[in-house]
Amino acid sequence: MTPDLRRALRLTVAVVSAALASSCAATRVKPWDRDLLAKPEMRFVPCPMMSAIDQHIYFSKEGATGGGEVGGGGCGCN
Repeated sequence: MTPDLRRALRLTVAVVSAALASSCAATRVKPWDRDLLAKPEMRFVPCPMMSAIDQHIYFSKEGATGGGEVGGGGCGCN
């Protein structure tokens, strides 16, 4: 392969990849699908009470607030 052909192939792959990646971001939710996304199971935290209990357990064990979201804790082992 010549360097010009290689450069053209790389450019083509980059343009196609960018086009495919950007087409996914512009997708709109149809009105008839919004009821599915509004269900309680689709929330980031489906059960707030269980999440609060889990956060309390992580806080108690790790000695740091937010021990469930980030690596490391209050013990200094990481």
